[in-house]
Amino acid sequence: MGDNIRSIQMSVINDQIFQCAQSTCLPFNNLTTSDIRQCRIDCLSRNQCIAITFYKFTFQCQLFNDSLNQNGNMSYEMNVVTMISIIGTRYPPELALITTSSSTTSLSTTEAPRVWTTTRNMSYARDSHTSSVLANGTVLVTGGYDGSSSLKSAELYNPSTGTWTTTGNMSYARDCHTASILANGIVLVVGGDDGSGSLKSAELYNPSTGTWTTTGNMSYARIYHTASVLANGTVYWNTAELYNPSTGTWTTTRNMSYARYRHTASVLVNGTVLVTGGNNGTSYLNNAELYNPSTGTWTTTGGMSYARIYHTASVLANGIALVTGGVSSGGYLNTAELYNPSTDTWTTTRNMSYARCLYTASVLANGTVLVTGGISSYGYLNTAELY
Repeated sequence: MGDNIRSIQMSVINDQIFQCAQSTCLPFNNLTTSDIRQCRIDCLSRNQCIAITFYKFTFQCQLFNDSLNQNGNMSYEMNVVTMISIIGTRYPPELALITTSSSTTSLSTTEAPRVWTTTRNMSYARDSHTSSVLANGTVLVTGGYDGSSSLKSAELYNPSTGTWTTTGNMSYARDCHTASILANGIVLVVGGDDGSGSLKSAELYNPSTGTWTTTGNMSYARIYHTASVLANGTVYWNTAELYNPSTGTWTTTRNMSYARYRHTASVLVNGTVLVTGGNNGTSYLNNAELYNPSTGTWTTTGGMSYARIYHTASVLANGIALVTGGVSSGGYLNTAELYNPSTDTWTTTRNMSYARCLYTASVLANGTVLVTGGISSYGYLNTAELY
């Protein structure tokens, strides 16, 4: 199943509607749609939707949630189609569904594009922070800037409950830094800015204890850099150094084809590193290039649809890279696009709910992408949304 779609199997019941005895089990939404297919797609776009009723003559589409469990009886009505989700067939499996049996039912499967939904806010508004999906599925958010100072605070997001809890503070306040999950599950945080200048310090977060310890400094202080954990466990820095987790030391390596900062770097399924966008000091970039760890060389690849900086890039379960948001010459962006490594092409996808930059994006265990915080024309954000 492609990671950029949702699907569900539903039982189809012709000329039957729900016999609802209580107002609490009435539809939670009434829409007018062009056809029954669009009605099904509208249901898929809402996680709480488990059933629909479509009126053929008026094109009315009713969406129902799990309150139907209070009264699942049906009554006859002509020119109506009711469809009920079948347990265990929703992808992604985001909530429990109900089913019903009928001698007149058939099966239907519907697919819809992925959409964005909001989730609970972080404990603190922040931009220029990092987010990392830990081995247990929680998301670690570190540091950033709150509009007045750099932060050393850190918090954890639990996808199962949609809640945030604080964890141990970093040793140093920093923003515009990077965070990389090493092979042993430890999180390596390096560089950034503490309000008085760029940093070359590095520290390690232990998820088991919720504590931080310092490690060897980089060769150079840096800000707006990128970091990618390669297949051999080393961490590659765009302008030329590698971190060895076994020794805690740094060594220099080759530079990119193009000078850039405020870009992204993502390790693709084939082990290469995709670098996108950024700024070269005079203009915003839409170009992209690939780093081959085996040869230590860089090659250019297809350009993005939009030039952007301060954006994010996330590798989805199907190997496609999702690039979202950021800033261009026209202002803050909510646009999103997908890079297909197999075809070396870019295609656009649904926009985010909010335009934002200097935020984070994390791929969760269920395949959804969690976007948090950042800054927009409205100021510093603590909002979060899911793709």
